[in-house]
Formats: sequence, C-alpha cells, structure tokens
Amino acid sequence: QVQLVESGGGLVQAGGSLRLSCAASGRTFSTLTMGWFRQAPGKEREFVAAILWYGNIAYYADSVKGRFTISRDNAKNTVSLQMDSLKPEDTAVYYCAAAMYLTADYRVSRQYRYWGQGTQVTVSS
Repeated sequence: QVQLVESGGGLVQAGGSLRLSCAASGRTFSTLTMGWFRQAPGKEREFVAAILWYGNIAYYADSVKGRFTISRDNAKNTVSLQMDSLKPEDTAVYYCAAAMYLTADYRVSRQYRYWGQGTQVTVSS
C-alpha cells in the first residue's frame, strides 16, 4: 500500500504561482512513478505531469508545458509541482498519484493504483 497526502493548494491571482507537494509513505518511493492529475467541475480528470521512477524523466500536458515543473526528492519521499504563470483555466482539484515501475501510458489515470485526497487550486482572473 501507498499513502499519498497532498498540500499546497489555495487561491491565487492569474499570473501567480503555487507549489503543490505530495508526501508518500508505505512503499519504496524510488520504485514509484508519480503523477499529477486535475479535475475541474463538470470535467473529466486530466493528466498534468508525471515523473518516472527512474532517471527523473518528466512529461507534461501541452496545456501546462513551460509553466509547470514536476520534481521529486527520493530522500524525502516527496513529489512537487511548481506552478507558475497560473491561469483561471488551471482552477481544479489537483491529485497526486503513484504507480510502481510505470514506464508507459503515464498519462492514463487508470494506470495509477494509488491516489491522494486532492487539493483545491483556484486561480482568479
């Protein structure tokens, strides 16, 4: 089992920044591919970013590329999402997710077995 706890959400004006963090416990963190997904009201959950369990290889949705940065700290069992130049359309509940040894289909939510409870991000115009 893996437990995930997100933190860092909140309210920010357009153009501002937020940093989300996700603390993992229960499994060797270095074996986990970590992902961030988001879900806005009335919309399906969508992929935001992922960082593979090896090599610090990161992937991003086109909508956040160049504005968001995912990173991991295997010593602290945490993954972070630095969000800059935020837009109102980034408003959503953001979820941290984990999957052991995932190297493909990392954009697909059903590939992730473990999920956090979510943290709200609201960007005002």
